[in-house]
Amino acid sequence: YSNGSETEGKERDGASDNETKSDSGVPEVPVSADDTPEVLNKALSGLSSRWKNWWVRGILTLAMISFFFIIIYLGPMVLMMIVLCVQIKCFHEIITIGYSVYHSYHLPWFRTLSWYFLLCVNYFFYGETVTDYFFTLVQREEPLRILSKYHRFISFALYLTGFCMFVLSLVKKHYRLQFYMFGWTHVTLLIVVTQSHLIIHNLFEGMIWFIVPISCVICNDIMAYMFGFFFGRTPLIKLSPKKTWEGFIGGFFATVVFGILLSYVMSGYRFFVCPVEFNNDSNSFTVDCEPSELFQLQDYGLPPVLKSITGWTTVKLYPFQIHSIALSAFASIMGPFGGFFASGFKRAFKIKDFANTIPGHGGIMDRFDCQYLMATFVNVYIASFIRGPNPSKVIQQLLALRLDQQLHIFNSLKAHLTEKGLRLWIEGGERVQRKQIQACMEVGDEMRNIRRETTEN
Repeated sequence: YSNGSETEGKERDGASDNETKSDSGVPEVPVSADDTPEVLNKALSGLSSRWKNWWVRGILTLAMISFFFIIIYLGPMVLMMIVLCVQIKCFHEIITIGYSVYHSYHLPWFRTLSWYFLLCVNYFFYGETVTDYFFTLVQREEPLRILSKYHRFISFALYLTGFCMFVLSLVKKHYRLQFYMFGWTHVTLLIVVTQSHLIIHNLFEGMIWFIVPISCVICNDIMAYMFGFFFGRTPLIKLSPKKTWEGFIGGFFATVVFGILLSYVMSGYRFFVCPVEFNNDSNSFTVDCEPSELFQLQDYGLPPVLKSITGWTTVKLYPFQIHSIALSAFASIMGPFGGFFASGFKRAFKIKDFANTIPGHGGIMDRFDCQYLMATFVNVYIASFIRGPNPSKVIQQLLALRLDQQLHIFNSLKAHLTEKGLRLWIEGGERVQRKQIQACMEVGDEMRNIRRETTEN
């Protein structure tokens, strides 16, 4: 969204005097030094700071996009591992800010407890995922079956252990600071781990539900920056002075078009559209299936206005392309609010970036602040408009019951189907009988007409 003005850059790097006074109670975190690689510094030494930043961001963006293509090629398992690594890094960046802001490096056990809570929450969420998607494997192994059956109790016991450790670690004169950090840790877990878990769930629905939303956010970020850099004049929001209306609007239209085109390309490949499933025979993930109607070309009639402009009456589209408009619109309109939220957070603690992991971009959290909000929307969208009843999960629950319970359900279902089938058979017989009588009456009428005509002749 940037309009590239150096004065606005200064406003972004440091808070205003009034803001500094009002937030004087919050300790400042030192701004990190320039982290641009020396090679780029020498190559771009003759450029102004505005264009130097533009080139640094552009080069690193291309590098990250290339890495994104590579991990997509490597398949869903690698994508899941990358999501887990990103989650851990984002948690580390936010927790480190808390340590720096509240000078809590010397609190007893607290760094250990923060990572312990991360482990507990991941065990709970990923244990649920394993039970859902690897049910046959879990049922096949006795230890896994026990862990699955008592998973929630074990998760609660692990968390309760950490809770007791926190209470025992409370130290006089540090109570308030320790509870600050306790709350900081839990809010971080809510933001980071929960959203990462939703990303994994989206991925299991098909890689297209993972790639298209993430790509739309990336496209919106790039195109909004480009439109704002070259055409931006009107400030959008005070939290981010360099964001402009021109960048916001230009990014919206570019992202919608990009989402439709990307969806059209990806919908034709089973590798992207098939749900990620576990194959019991090969003990590996598979992404091969017969594509659903969502990924089959269909004819759509055009509105009269478009008919007069294009001369076409219908157009062939994948139904998923219609859904991609909703995804890309959310990425363009609501997605940036994740970035605004992150900007407000950073300004509250007077820091420029969450970390200096990526030169010109800041930390990993600076790149994923919008992605987490997008992941939640995609998960809710699939549950509301795409996913129907799942027979496999019903069968999983039935297999977990005792044999007598399974037999009772079988007999009840058999009686229900028998009754329903008999009723349909009777209704079908009545319909056939009525049709036969009607046919006989028509034949009789035809014979009488023939006889009448013969008599007259």
